[in-house]
Amino acid sequence: MSYIKELQDVIWKEHGVASRHIESVPVKKTFGGETIWDGIVEMFYLFNHPKATRAYAWVHTTNDPTRPKQHITVLHIPPVTSAAIAVEAAIIRGLTSCEPPEQPQRVGTDSRCCDKD
Repeated sequence: MSYIKELQDVIWKEHGVASRHIESVPVKKTFGGETIWDGIVEMFYLFNHPKATRAYAWVHTTNDPTRPKQHITVLHIPPVTSAAIAVEAAIIRGLTSCEPPEQPQRVGTDSRCCDKD
């Protein structure tokens, strides 16, 4: 399965809608002069989602050998209006998540906890 298809499957599972890949966006986030995130965010068009027309998604590598990767999806709902802001939201959500850090993260403007893979 391709990387894009893998992310589309996660979007389907987490948000219940089909998606089409739009573009790959490089994002680098720094804090205090240190790089805290550097990667590619995939942007998708969402078909018939009740709140968002786009989503951002990527895979985060974990230190857990039993679960080596974590899928992150962020809906394009203000204040999330770009790939860079989606990464910021995911970072903040990771710091304040109600689930352990090794669990998959779904980030949006609501306060629900994240779904499991």
